[in-house]
Amino acid sequence: MMFQGKALKVSLLPDGIAELTFDLQGESVNKFNLLAVSELQQVLDLLEQASGVKGLLVTSAKDVFIVGADITEFGAVFASGPDQVTSHLAANNRNFCRLEDLPFPSVVAVNGFALGGGLEFCLACDYRIASSAAKVGLPETKLGIIPGWGGTVRLPRVAGLDTAVEWIAAGKENDAETALTARVLDAVVEPAKLRDAALHCLQQCIAGTFDYKARRAQKKAPLQLNFIESMMAFETSKAFVGAQAGRNYPAPVTAIKCMQKAADKGRDEALQIEAEGFAKMALTPVAQSLVGIFINEQLLSKKAKSWEKKADKKIARAAVLGAGIMGGGIAYQSALKGVPIKMKDIAQKGIDLGLAEANKLLSKRVERKKLSPVEMGDVLNRIEPALSYDGFEQVDIVVEAVVENPKVKKAVLAEAETKVGADTVIASNTSTISISYLAEALARPENFCGMHFFNPVHMMPLVEVIRGAKTSDNAVARTVAYANAMGKKPIVVKDCPGFLVNRVLFPYLAGFAMLVRDGVDFHRIDKLMETWGWPMGPAYLLDVVGIDTAVHAEKVMAEGFPDRMQRSFTSCTDALFAAGRLGQKSEKGFYNYELDKKGKPAKVAAPEVADILKPGIQAAIEISDEDIVARMMIPMATELTRCLDEGIVETAAEADMALVYGTGFPPFRGGVFRWIDSIGAQAFCDMAAKFSDLGALYVAPESLKAKAANHQKFYG
Repeated sequence: MMFQGKALKVSLLPDGIAELTFDLQGESVNKFNLLAVSELQQVLDLLEQASGVKGLLVTSAKDVFIVGADITEFGAVFASGPDQVTSHLAANNRNFCRLEDLPFPSVVAVNGFALGGGLEFCLACDYRIASSAAKVGLPETKLGIIPGWGGTVRLPRVAGLDTAVEWIAAGKENDAETALTARVLDAVVEPAKLRDAALHCLQQCIAGTFDYKARRAQKKAPLQLNFIESMMAFETSKAFVGAQAGRNYPAPVTAIKCMQKAADKGRDEALQIEAEGFAKMALTPVAQSLVGIFINEQLLSKKAKSWEKKADKKIARAAVLGAGIMGGGIAYQSALKGVPIKMKDIAQKGIDLGLAEANKLLSKRVERKKLSPVEMGDVLNRIEPALSYDGFEQVDIVVEAVVENPKVKKAVLAEAETKVGADTVIASNTSTISISYLAEALARPENFCGMHFFNPVHMMPLVEVIRGAKTSDNAVARTVAYANAMGKKPIVVKDCPGFLVNRVLFPYLAGFAMLVRDGVDFHRIDKLMETWGWPMGPAYLLDVVGIDTAVHAEKVMAEGFPDRMQRSFTSCTDALFAAGRLGQKSEKGFYNYELDKKGKPAKVAAPEVADILKPGIQAAIEISDEDIVARMMIPMATELTRCLDEGIVETAAEADMALVYGTGFPPFRGGVFRWIDSIGAQAFCDMAAKFSDLGALYVAPESLKAKAANHQKFYG
């Protein structure tokens, strides 16, 4: 053994081959943390001085290769300023250049994920041989940064500019065959043959059959493009990528600018340009927010896995009560992820609708080649339509998804409880009705909780798991386990009107209603909030949700929180509801809807809405864009703070992620609490005070005032 560390080891094989193996102790994956970077430096010291070494084989002892940098270390580094950022990059950049400059060839065996710094390490090696199960990519732009260990330098010189722009700007993972076609990988073999194939490649390099030195020269030289080719390629790429990414996500275009500036430079100068671009992006609020979201996602995943471990059994079979669009969506998602599910309804018409929904979603996957026709058949076979409760005693969890009516839900839940096993968990997909209230109909309320999916089920990642007053830990654990199995992001919350997401969303919509009451054009509000980062403005959102659904939910919120959410005026949603304009479902709401070329409803202006809303407009105020945004966001932020104070949600991270996943809150802002941190608690309290005459929704909670007084943040 030449070297034995806590992340790396080097052993000497026959024929003068050294094998460098990544195996980061105490972690399930390999990543470049400070320890791994330090040990790689020590390994390179040994290899550069070693006599008799003719080649280097790089392998991983884990199921993945290297997932990239340790992102948990970014926060402290980014907060230390540009010099610390470039210093952090420089240590591993020196390592990769030394690896690339070794006096003998190097071949890497990529056995699993090689992402970010993991792929950049591979690009520094001479040849890349991969398992057919490997996934490779440079996802840094998804974190608001750019590759910092040579990705913008080596990838265009290895695979060409077009591939580099596409891979870096999109930040996607790519399968092995795609990477082979793109010339990022040199060969792809079956997993069992990977090590032998990599060794054979290395032996060919040692024998002189493969000219690894020519490859190095290409990676260290300027890009082989003349001035006209370079200008056309880069300018076209910047325009296209800039339009796709939008102004709130500057990293993709910055990466292209770095490649352009470095196109006529050698490796070392190009790496310096990349480092400067990385540091510039690392210090932006966007990067801090997106890195924060990544870390929050890790927390959510850890908590969900912890809950799953507490479950008394795995979910082998599930059932959904109520077919239709929602029930069909739940059945589709369950079956797609491998959990067989019974889909029960009281009428064949409902069953047909649920099966049609599942069939439509599966057909789209086949069209996009994400599923074969045979696989589609297998998924459909995992959905068992039923008009009776036959076999329900064998299911582990039942999701009730019938009409949002308390009496109907209570009746269905009470009936279902008599048809299932004594330990079966029953979960309600209610979006507004109290779980503790619904549990009154049950003999075993400890086995009951909420499982609130968001529509459309197949697209929305969030599932709220709601604990009622008598819900047991096991019921929560089993429900979280089922959400995990379905590929969802479960967040456990306590019972209250609207639970977490709707309780917070409707104050935001209340802010919208008050602005319209005060004479602000809803088109202007929609445009402003979309510019601020929301995927759709509040009027458009209400149309998508359904005006009737919103009116019902508003009443629930008003009854639950009369001091803040009771209205003293006829709102714009009330007026549209009275006019029979229910949104997209009726093709008329704030906007009118027509089918586009893809068969999807597209909004068009509805001039007649102005007359419908006119009686409810009480003023015609002049207001700045900044104040419109403030009046929209303050109610959401104050209510979310109250939810955290009351323990409805356990952590600021979970609260922020619930809104990112459940409402489309702009990811580049990192969540409501991270947004408050970015402007400062005192600035937020001052902003709220400016509008305090609008009611209790615009009054900062005492906990937020205390944070302001003590100069505290939600995130350290």
